[in-house]
Amino acid sequence: MKSVTVYGAGLAGCEAAWQAAKRGVPVRLVEMKPQKMTPAHHTAGFAELVCSNSLRSDSLSNAVGLLKEEMRRLGSLILEAADATRVPAGSALAVDREKFSAYISDRIRSHPLITVEEREAGEVDPTEISVIATGPLTSDAMANYIAGELGCPGLHFFDAAAPIVDFSTVNMDIAYFASRYGKGDADYLNCPMTKEQYDVFYEALISAEEAALKDFDKAAQKDLKVFEGCMPVEVMAKRGRDTLRYGPLKPVGLVDPRTGKEAYAVVQLRRENRAGTMFNLVGFQTHLTFPEQRRVFRLIPGLENAEFLRYGVMHRNTYLSSPGLLEPTYAMKSRPQIFFAGQMTGVEGYVESAGSGLVAGVNAAKLALEQAPVVFPEETMIGAMAAYVSRGGLGEFVPMNANFGIIKPFSVRVKGGKAARNERLSERSLEVLSAVAL
Repeated sequence: MKSVTVYGAGLAGCEAAWQAAKRGVPVRLVEMKPQKMTPAHHTAGFAELVCSNSLRSDSLSNAVGLLKEEMRRLGSLILEAADATRVPAGSALAVDREKFSAYISDRIRSHPLITVEEREAGEVDPTEISVIATGPLTSDAMANYIAGELGCPGLHFFDAAAPIVDFSTVNMDIAYFASRYGKGDADYLNCPMTKEQYDVFYEALISAEEAALKDFDKAAQKDLKVFEGCMPVEVMAKRGRDTLRYGPLKPVGLVDPRTGKEAYAVVQLRRENRAGTMFNLVGFQTHLTFPEQRRVFRLIPGLENAEFLRYGVMHRNTYLSSPGLLEPTYAMKSRPQIFFAGQMTGVEGYVESAGSGLVAGVNAAKLALEQAPVVFPEETMIGAMAAYVSRGGLGEFVPMNANFGIIKPFSVRVKGGKAARNERLSERSLEVLSAVAL
């Protein structure tokens, strides 16, 4: 029987190692801590939570709540640890960080089929079955190997993405579909502003609180040659009151069908997926805090009740241009013995990272056992994430959290509103998942 080598003992790497070992496959888990620490990590423990102790909602009307329930049913070590170390947090799943990491570290180190190697790795053995889960702060040596030897030229070192909203929460009594000058199909969703509305939005935008930058984010911004091309919208606005009106909020060529006139300013949203359930705010890369994004961007007419499926981000984040590079099993198309997992695949968030590790670990074990791979159905959240990573949406690929916008929709509209629709999607997902043979 072949073995599996996992690189990185974060949430994705630990989940991948666990899934392979529980299927009887010997695993080597290579982790550079404590010999070498990243700027974000502070302990030698595995699966260290560095940003928050919250794994978000447990409700099945919430996308990440569905993902967690799927992972529980699939025997996830990360969810086992979270449930064992949870602390009171209302409807959210929050954990004691130290106990969470210690629980996972103990389970991994005590497993008879898992051998831990504490060393930095700058390459993988191409003859071995490997899972690369080295995270958004992958060491330079490994990042250079991935981009060079493994032929992944799309490796990004900075994540600058605009917010994405749920189309069903856009007020279509205000927003309208049109393309500038009527050219092509009416693919853009347009939110018109009067001068008074623009002035209110502008003042809120330039005075909004920005997220604090970590040292490695500052270095990444300083070194990023194309940063001028993905300038935060709040920085652009501070260059002058009308800068946005001559840039991403330019109203020229966009006639509101209700008034027959051009507005003072127009925020455009572009379809993010083929199903049209998600739209991103064009030109709205931002470094505002998440609460400020919600407050300020809801001042845009038509988005007053918008649900944000993803907030804008600008930070150091090593990730692959995964569509066309990875299969929905997280294996490389060109080198099927090498899998990737975690944030570097284009998933965002702790739970999502662990979910990708689960899929990669299961399929690395399947390969070692000479069994057929498992592709999770797109009706499930874990399968929808894998499909998004392998196929992408429309436009440039950006990392994505679990959300109902990427899951395969129903062919007919569900009555009862968004919550009822999401609950029905969750019911369908868990039913479909029960038929998956692992």
